[in-house]
Amino acid sequence: MNDRVIVVGGGPAGLTAAYELQKVAPQKQPVVFEASDLLGGIARTECHNGYRFDIGGHRFFTKVQEVEDMWQEVLETDFITVPRKSRIYYRGQFFDYPLRLFDTLSKIGIYEALRIIASYVKWQIRPHKSEESFEEWVINRFGGRLYMHFFRSYTEKVWGIPPKNIRADWAAQRIKNLTLVKAVWNAISGANDTASLIEEFQYPRLGPGMMWEKTAELINTKAGEVHMRAAVTKVHREDDRIVAVDVARWDAKGADLGTRREEATDFISTMALQDLVLAMDPPAPDNVVAAATALNYRDFLIVTLVLDQADPFPDNWIYVHSPDVQVGRIQNFRAWSAALLPDQDTASIGMEYFCQEDDGLWAMSDEELIALAGRELEEIHLADQSHVKGGFVIRQRKAYPIYDPQSKEALEVVSDWIKGLENLQTVGRNGLHRYNNQDHSMLTAMYAARNIAGGSEDVWSVNVDRSYHEEMEVDRDEDAPRYAAE
Repeated sequence: MNDRVIVVGGGPAGLTAAYELQKVAPQKQPVVFEASDLLGGIARTECHNGYRFDIGGHRFFTKVQEVEDMWQEVLETDFITVPRKSRIYYRGQFFDYPLRLFDTLSKIGIYEALRIIASYVKWQIRPHKSEESFEEWVINRFGGRLYMHFFRSYTEKVWGIPPKNIRADWAAQRIKNLTLVKAVWNAISGANDTASLIEEFQYPRLGPGMMWEKTAELINTKAGEVHMRAAVTKVHREDDRIVAVDVARWDAKGADLGTRREEATDFISTMALQDLVLAMDPPAPDNVVAAATALNYRDFLIVTLVLDQADPFPDNWIYVHSPDVQVGRIQNFRAWSAALLPDQDTASIGMEYFCQEDDGLWAMSDEELIALAGRELEEIHLADQSHVKGGFVIRQRKAYPIYDPQSKEALEVVSDWIKGLENLQTVGRNGLHRYNNQDHSMLTAMYAARNIAGGSEDVWSVNVDRSYHEEMEVDRDEDAPRYAAE
């Protein structure tokens, strides 16, 4: 037990923590417990009938050098270079993204373009005095007209709540240093000084899960342990220290293998903060439990369709801003990597929907969802529903932490209490309740490992003090909302 470090979660943050720990503290033994039967968390690769699916569309691009170094160490020659092509579907038309001046003007019209400029000038002269909400923050920087076109309806689709109920600091985190003037200049000049508007990116040949499967193999070869189908159900603490966790296990067929107490000297958790607090034994203080319960999340599902035709459209992905359909984004997996498809005469399309676990969309049967996705693919004029020859549905709970009005105060209460636990660190997107991309989640995990080795890094400062290098979307790994003004 003296050398064990328990890591809860086998996603990018959890596996990075174990990998880094073996570098900086080789005397320690990382033991990773992953509740599912796949590694990678939201960056995993699912497989069905030989087709491989990236459930978020994860580009591997970063300016964090230690993250880049790890990617290259692990995958070596298994990265491919992918040209980027993406568009926005809005008002029945496809707009190039990043925006191209003449393409945009030909579709939105000179008159409407002038109204957007006039609106921008108006809000520069008389901006909102406060910037408490996403809506106020965006209007102050882009004007009310552009907000109405390219922000409001898509934001409501992604988050399920009005933009005025989303905190402004989420916008500040995700659209940092972008303005309408900069967007127009980029569209006129073709300038590409926003790091996210890269023309090509790196991608694992068999999808992002390939990275995390290989990372787990390397951890195991160095005397670490990575366990799948192993869910942490209880966290035992004595005063300000964690002493053990209860781990429930089952086999590949779902048979119960029982629950076992696992002890260690240090603990790193990527669990959603809400779940972590509620798993504490003895329970956390009442005010901390209440705050954890107030943290909200957005769920996500992707309906993957197999078509009997190749390449119905050339894009890697398309953002769907139209409120007339429920789909939020559409992936074309062969445009990411041909190796994701077993049959190159077919197409593999991912229709992404943002929802809540208790709403009607989540409750629909797989057959109903596949039929809905096929209809909407045809309604957007990308492919006739008759070409759909099969489908597969993937559901992801707590995919995105929501920045609603109560979350800031609630997170402060929870984080203050967590920081008081001497040998527990929380990392990753849900472990910090922060909309980090893959690289920033990995960096928090590296910091946690270094702290166990004697360092003094602040995992809660990542993606706060460091410059954020990506435009807003639904992960740089493509899993976050993006908007035309970028």
